Amino acid sequence: MLSDKVKKATRTAYNNIAEAIPNFVRRKEQNYLIAEIAKTLSGAYDKQRRIVVVQAGTGTGKSLAYALGALPLALAQGKKICISTATVALQEQLVNKDLPLLQRHSGLQFRYGLAKGRQRYVCLSKLELLAGEVPDNQQALWESKPADADVALLKRLHTAYHEGKWDGEVDSVPEPVPDHLWMQIASDKHSCNRQLPAHRECPFHKSREKMDSWDVLIINHSLLMADLELGGGKILPDPDSMYYVLDEAHHLPQVARDFSAANATVKGSMEALNKLEKLAHKLARELASDKPAIVAQELSEDIDAQLEGLKQLQSFCDNNAFLFDNEDRRHRFAGGVLPGPLVTLVDNLQSSSKNALKRLNKLQQMLMEAVKDGELKSHKAEPLVADLGFALQRQESQNATWQMLARPVPEKGAPQARWIEKLDGKRDDHMFSASPIEIGYLLEELLWSKAAGVALLSATLMALGNFDHYRHQVGLKANDGTRFINLPSPFNYKDNATLFLPKVKVEPNNDAFSDELNRLIPELLEEQNASLILFTSYRQMESVAESLRRFKRLPVLVQGESPRQELIREHKARIDAGKPSILMGTGSFSEGLDLPGDYLTNLVITRLPFSVPTSPVDQAHAEYIKAKGGNPFVQLAVPDAAKKLVQACGRLLRNEQDYGRITILDRRLVTKQYGTSLLNSLPPYRRHIEY
Repeated sequence: MLSDKVKKATRTAYNNIAEAIPNFVRRKEQNYLIAEIAKTLSGAYDKQRRIVVVQAGTGTGKSLAYALGALPLALAQGKKICISTATVALQEQLVNKDLPLLQRHSGLQFRYGLAKGRQRYVCLSKLELLAGEVPDNQQALWESKPADADVALLKRLHTAYHEGKWDGEVDSVPEPVPDHLWMQIASDKHSCNRQLPAHRECPFHKSREKMDSWDVLIINHSLLMADLELGGGKILPDPDSMYYVLDEAHHLPQVARDFSAANATVKGSMEALNKLEKLAHKLARELASDKPAIVAQELSEDIDAQLEGLKQLQSFCDNNAFLFDNEDRRHRFAGGVLPGPLVTLVDNLQSSSKNALKRLNKLQQMLMEAVKDGELKSHKAEPLVADLGFALQRQESQNATWQMLARPVPEKGAPQARWIEKLDGKRDDHMFSASPIEIGYLLEELLWSKAAGVALLSATLMALGNFDHYRHQVGLKANDGTRFINLPSPFNYKDNATLFLPKVKVEPNNDAFSDELNRLIPELLEEQNASLILFTSYRQMESVAESLRRFKRLPVLVQGESPRQELIREHKARIDAGKPSILMGTGSFSEGLDLPGDYLTNLVITRLPFSVPTSPVDQAHAEYIKAKGGNPFVQLAVPDAAKKLVQACGRLLRNEQDYGRITILDRRLVTKQYGTSLLNSLPPYRRHIEY
């Protein structure tokens, strides 16, 4: 229950902020949200299930609401708050604007910071080794022979760090570092060991020392999943010591699903295993005693078993080349069922790779004991630790893949998506992949059942007027004690925006649809200064852009032709100069694009945002629903399109003074049965329908 002390602290903080900020608007929706989050997290509704799911419309002021709803309670109870987001933009808003404002004016005493995953930090030991002259005994550190330009870049980074010009984070590197190169020098859980002097003052450990003093941690959903997968409390504080606020929570199901997937290539795995065998014997020689030699020999046997299994996998792929004779160069196993020969192979691979992991961990333990006991000097140990770290990462990734593929198809519940992909290139390899298609059970096991409390928030969690679709995605139930709140936006949609459905002659799947767009869009741009046109196809967007430029001589800014921020800057500059501007983009411009006031008054959506199930995971999910007698289109595609359509329409009104018109050029809103449901899921705009 909420104590009077916490209630008073919350009210005082809110009033302090309202008085300090000019033109602050006290919104009843925001007040209600503050109270509901505080009551839920305190256990006022359910002492065991302290979870609240909130769809809060644009303009509710949800970041201030969840901070004030959770922070006074957390401070009073000695708990921390973990705010997880999906986008860098929201993280920057919280770190640079919202939390400083709260800290400055609320009267609450708290510290906060942005927590990043381990691989966002450089490993100084790896950087020093790879930036130097690389002798033969350190060559294994490189995935392949380094280019001179790569080594020169690492030398400059090394100098920048030691001159205090760089803090060791990837987000602040003084010059761009290619992904493949950063992965070579990034910190990892295996090789970044504080027993070695070179690691005691590394950027990652420095960041973790700061984190211990924070009351509010800002992270992203991927880091959240990384910590939960390790059992919680390994990267972040323990789940039962934190209140989680998951903002942009509509992204959580996809992030969780992607994070739980695994893959391994055949020839790439074989190359890694050959390197590992050499490393094992090198370690045994350096440690110079019987035990490491015995473990290294056992590891060699595990490696031989894996290599034999991988050769047989390669033979399977070569003998069944017809499986990849399609546009995607991919074969998905229907129902997640592997053929008999593959079942045996992946089962053997998961067994031998699991044994290899055990031996590798033993060797790492022996190596660190040798350093601790003074039997091996740090300067000799460091390259071995780095090599071993890479090897453990590779072996863990392989083992996770074979384990997932070897798991029996469940009699009840969703199967995994499983597929093989042919990779063209120098190595002409095959990649085996597996992914869960439903992850609700995983979130229940790792987060909902362990956290002190959770608030999930977004402007788009409901689909077709209810939470059912989202609830199923994240593993929550209507009667498990979780609270679900739909908080409408305070905007005056009816007076400020018109939803216009002009008469379109054909549906989007008709070949003549592009001609219809070229006919209608110029008319919709007439006498309009600030326009945004959203497409679901790059090809169609480029076709319309070319037509507008060639025949209408219109100033068009097209996604992909310049960086996103540069396009937005140019768009705003044109509007500020009193000139018309037309911004064109695809799905990524439908979310997180903020063009308030006169920067956007004319929004055109060319077609409904239905996703085509091209990924193996989406195809497997649709197949599973169909096998259960369901309708994948109705159960997956329509709810997903409803949420995306709300997000796209949400680009127009960003504050209470905004105004304008939304035009949708997809006649299916009127001609199809599901169209009414999609229309009714939108805010109550004033409607003008020509059909």
